[in-house]
This record gives sequence, structure tokens and C-alpha cells, in this order.
Amino acid sequence: MSRIEKAMERAAQIRQGALAPAASQLQQPELRPIYMPPPLAVTEVIVPSSIFLINTDDPYSPLSEEFRKLKTELIKLTKGATFSNTVQVTSAVPNEGKSLTALNLAISLAQEYDHTVLLIDADLRRPSIHRYLDIEQKIGFSDCLLGEAEIGDVIIPTGIGKLSVITAGREVINPPELFASQKTRELIADMKNRYHDRFIIFDSPPVLPFAEARTLSLLVDGVLFVVKERLASRENVREAIDALKGCGLLGMVYNDVLIDRNDEKYTSYRNYGQIR
Repeated sequence: MSRIEKAMERAAQIRQGALAPAASQLQQPELRPIYMPPPLAVTEVIVPSSIFLINTDDPYSPLSEEFRKLKTELIKLTKGATFSNTVQVTSAVPNEGKSLTALNLAISLAQEYDHTVLLIDADLRRPSIHRYLDIEQKIGFSDCLLGEAEIGDVIIPTGIGKLSVITAGREVINPPELFASQKTRELIADMKNRYHDRFIIFDSPPVLPFAEARTLSLLVDGVLFVVKERLASRENVREAIDALKGCGLLGMVYNDVLIDRNDEKYTSYRNYGQIR
């Protein structure tokens, strides 16, 4: 009998149940798919276009170094037996650069290995943080103060170091009354305790035109006061400082000072930074 005939006979016997199939013919067990967890979502990095964000636009400039110095001083002033982590940045009058100071300081802090930063736009009258960062103004701080949103729902990671921001939120008609409410007091206390390991920086309205800046100063651990050269008068500064009595005034930031950009000491350090 030929090999072909033998194979056909064996196949017929298998079909009739007379013979068991060879091991190689046994049905292989069904392979279960291996579960692979989905990849972790990567936080989108915000790439702001503003040239006024010194630490991202020109990190080796003399101005960047000034913000690093300010950052170092702030860390020394706020680290002690307890971490004074809530800081308000304000000024006497509008247009002194307090929002850009708050934002550049927050970025500088967030670029450190050890510091996480939450920047809150608490200037509900003229919010600007969202414009400088090129992000959309949606729900934010005002919505939380009104009890219409939770803090965790309005935090926006930026991907710039360890910086997150909360925008001002929707427009309200009564910021002074809102800031003076028990709800605001409890919310800021809750944020201080919930995020006790991170800096929480509030960009607030200027002191002289608006009452809420004074109210907020009593709810935070410390205040940084911004003065722009050739803008606020001595009387403005003196009156604003008097209005902040009773708060933890950390110090004064003298902004927009005229310096010689061609000064050799600045140029040499700038080049040193770029070469490294």
C-alpha cells in the first residue's frame, strides 16, 4: 500500500473514531490576549508666545537672574518651622507689572527640582494670566468662590516645570463682597492645607483702587509688593503700605529699573550661561 493510500485510510479511521489523532493534530488551547494598560496621558506643554515671560523666552538674560534672586529670597522668607506657602503679589496702582512679576516668579520657582507651584489669577477685574500663557479663559477662581466649581476641577497643568494655574473665571459684579465672604476664607484655608507642600501664588488687584486686595492680604501668609519705577508716587506707595498693615509683608519688588544693558558684568554672565 502506498503512502498516500495509508494516509487516506488513517484519516478515514480517525473520522470513524477508531484512532486518536496525533498530538500535532490536537486542537491548540485558545490563547487569551494579554492585557496592556493604556499609556499614561502626557500633559500638553503650554508654549506661550509672550516675550514678557523672561524665564521661558530668554532664560540666560540678566532679568532671568533677577527673578532667580527673587525666588531665592522668597524661599528663605517662607521656609521655617512651618511652610508659609500662600503668597499674594500686588502693587499700589495699576500697570506696575505685578501680574508679570507673579507669573515669572511662579515659573522660576516651578523650574526648581523641589518646588511645585499653583498660580491663581485673583485679579477678577483685569485678569491677564490666561493671556500671557495663551490659554482659554473658562471656569476658574471666581467660580470656586461662588461655590459653582471645585478647586481640583479648575487647575490647569502647564507643562512648564511643575507649574499649574487657575484662571480668574467668569466675570463677577461684586469682587469686594466675594473676597470678604466666609466662603473665600474657608476656600483659601482649604487650599493651604490641601496643597501644603506647594507654593500658592495669588496675583491680586492693586491695593489703592480696589478693596479686595486688602481683604486677600489678611488671608494669605505673606505679600510681595511691586513698585514700578517712575509710575507710583511715594505717596501712593506709602498709602498702600499703610493699607496693608496687619498682613505679612514679605518685601518690595522694584520693577522696570533702568540699567545699562551693555554693562560688562551683565554681558559676561549672559554669555557664560549660553555657553554652558
